[in-house]
Amino acid sequence: MNIVVTDAFTLNPGDLSWSGIKNHGSLTIYDRTTSDKLLIERCEIAEVIITNKNTFNKEILSELPNLKLIAVAATGYNIIDTKYARERGIAVCNVPDYGTDSVAQHTFALILEISNQVGLHNESVHNDEWINAIDWCYIKKPISELSGKTLGIIGYGKIGQKTAEIGKAFGMKIKYHNSKPIIGNENDYLPLVNLLNVSDFISLHCPAKPESIGMVNLGFLKLMKNNAYLINTSRGQLINENDLAFALNENIIAGAALDVLLTEPPAKNNPLLKAKNCIITPHNAWQAKEARERIMLQLEKNISSFLHGNPINIVN
Repeated sequence: MNIVVTDAFTLNPGDLSWSGIKNHGSLTIYDRTTSDKLLIERCEIAEVIITNKNTFNKEILSELPNLKLIAVAATGYNIIDTKYARERGIAVCNVPDYGTDSVAQHTFALILEISNQVGLHNESVHNDEWINAIDWCYIKKPISELSGKTLGIIGYGKIGQKTAEIGKAFGMKIKYHNSKPIIGNENDYLPLVNLLNVSDFISLHCPAKPESIGMVNLGFLKLMKNNAYLINTSRGQLINENDLAFALNENIIAGAALDVLLTEPPAKNNPLLKAKNCIITPHNAWQAKEARERIMLQLEKNISSFLHGNPINIVN
């Protein structure tokens, strides 16, 4: 069984083992595959492909006659033309739920950075501002407590609920909006407009579907409190980036903290890179070592189950 990994480095920069997957066939690992031509060349022999972000559209899949399984090393699989893969008899599987703790933790790293300004004050101290201060302490931006603030969560799946659990530990009031109220937790559900009106933080935890792509537009942002913050550790496609940059620069909302953008890496002219009060991290909320270990273990299970005739986590 020929197994090809097309973009291994972000999953395993060298701190994990491929040994479990090697048990299932001849494994060829590429850290990065940067063009469609190269992707086809490298995958021509593949019966199983492991990929995270390489796109496999109809044109590419049609050039891979031996392919039986695409094992996506992530939860999202919009990089694959799953309909055409199904027509070709190619199974596609993903790795659900691996990043719940990691992404929820990163969400609160962003919220705490907004509230405590740790990075700003650390930089200030290392720039000798404390050495030269006339007082024994100082702040460069206001610091605020989370206790008593309202955290509005859009998308109340496992990551959204884990984020709520952490928020409650900080004494925050939790409200959420979902496609429908969660049974047993109906009291915290709010229609979207109401959620935007009352929340001090809005945290996005929903997939990029036709109904949610571009949902964060100027109209959405104008419904938020002008001292509220937007957090996105979900999908960049949820946000109209020009509208968000305008809202930040015009003080329509107080700030944003984002781990994902529409195009990654971003173009130099992305308006959010120079927008006011906008924290951006490079889509690494998922990259805790423990989360990547879970991906690796699940990839092995997905491939093993498929080869033994009992496929799991099939998305097509």
